[in-house]
Amino acid sequence: MRCPGCGFFQKPESLCKRCGASLQMPSSPAARYAPDGTRAQAQKEAAWDEEGWGPWLNELLFYVPAAIDPIAFYGRVLLYVVFLIWGLQFIAMDHTKVVGGYPPINQSFMHTVNLVFHEAGHVLFAPFGRFMMVLGGTLGQWLIPFIVMCAFVFKTRDTFAATVGLWWLGQSFMDAAPYINDARAEQLVLLGGVTGRDVPGYHDWNTILRDLGWLQYDHTIAAIVNAIGIILMLASFAWGAYVLTMQQRHLSS
Repeated sequence: MRCPGCGFFQKPESLCKRCGASLQMPSSPAARYAPDGTRAQAQKEAAWDEEGWGPWLNELLFYVPAAIDPIAFYGRVLLYVVFLIWGLQFIAMDHTKVVGGYPPINQSFMHTVNLVFHEAGHVLFAPFGRFMMVLGGTLGQWLIPFIVMCAFVFKTRDTFAATVGLWWLGQSFMDAAPYINDARAEQLVLLGGVTGRDVPGYHDWNTILRDLGWLQYDHTIAAIVNAIGIILMLASFAWGAYVLTMQQRHLSS
């Protein structure tokens, strides 16, 4: 339910976890209306009180405003089609293939975007020690799209934009898979135009898996990470399609 004080969405409790305001539903039927006087919101909150997580998650993930602007809606439909086609192209790429020192997915514009947050991740996680600094590159490129998705879900209540954030998270997982797969071979051309063999200790995932004693599992781990990325992207397709279907029902005339 939404806290009447700070607006924080949470499972029905007696007090808000963020600001401490009372979340108890008034006993008077007249008082069970939301502050804006709408019966619909009061009914939603009553359902959350009685049924728990289900209605709350539904409201959180599939929120649709009462009226949707048709121009904005059809713009989202066009954007959905673009990301659908683009995403299917990523899914079709072979994360084990390397051409001239570069895997196909790393030649995409999205790799440049992910690379910025990858390098920032090294700096962000540097205070936590050498191992976390090295791992922080990949964590950084996963963390940013996750934060973007959560911001759209919890802060702006733009569920369609959140599906694009999930799409980016899935793509970022697939983007990291070739790097992991290359841990033993060290044939990928890295930032600076060198390979891991040229500069010992420069290849993040060779260092990570060697420290863990898992270097022989690089192909398996890469396949798992790539599969997670595909699942997340497919989930974004389904989520986006459902949200658009719901929005179509609320088109303003």
